[in-house]
Amino acid sequence: MELDGAAVPANLAAAWGLRERPGKGPKPGLTLDGIVRAGIRVAAADGIGAVSMSRVAAEAGASTMALYRYVRAKDELLELMVDTAIGDPPPLDAAAGWRAGLLAWATACRDVYMSQPWMLRVPISGPPATPHQLAWMDAGLAVLGGTRLPEEGKLSVILLLSGYVRNEATTAVDMLTAVNAAGSSLDESIGAYGRLLKLLVDPARFPALGRVLAAGVFDHPEEGYDEFEFGLDRILDGVGLHIEQAGG
Repeated sequence: MELDGAAVPANLAAAWGLRERPGKGPKPGLTLDGIVRAGIRVAAADGIGAVSMSRVAAEAGASTMALYRYVRAKDELLELMVDTAIGDPPPLDAAAGWRAGLLAWATACRDVYMSQPWMLRVPISGPPATPHQLAWMDAGLAVLGGTRLPEEGKLSVILLLSGYVRNEATTAVDMLTAVNAAGSSLDESIGAYGRLLKLLVDPARFPALGRVLAAGVFDHPEEGYDEFEFGLDRILDGVGLHIEQAGG
């Protein structure tokens, strides 16, 4: 199917390759892909706050005005950066079953966020509509193809999982950032938190929390749950029940 460039919103036309290449003006050798990858390098090095049209232009070895012939605004650049950074989804084995497929899909999605955490700081401006985003959505939906869920049910499952993964990855990145700033490890930070709670928590006032502390939950954090896997398994348990109720 050939896309109609006139019918696609301007902010998506570049992502789908529907915008004509500038005829003159930009520095020779400057490309949209080069600009986007320059933006990714800036974000990876110094965070999303460092991304500006002038900084990216300098990284790309061009003038700021030259960038505007390829990218109309910073928001558009950020959208292109995210789509390029997430790349294609991993191959998923539909024969392994829906649960194994969704587990692999969600884990791979989290890995992308954790490897490029700047993406989590880009505000969500709308539903997925860029090529790589839709490729990930399609891959997740395909895993559910063998179930009897209605199409809207499959889409709801993918949206639920993607929201969980993004939220959990954001929390994990925030915690790691704070731990690194303090010059400690995550296990050390959890242990220190447990010791602080023992000083603050009166079991008579907080009996449930007191039982957690008495059980030594924070004493050996390296032996605790993998919170991401724990939450993901519980979501997939619920999806499994939903699939059973739908008839298999």
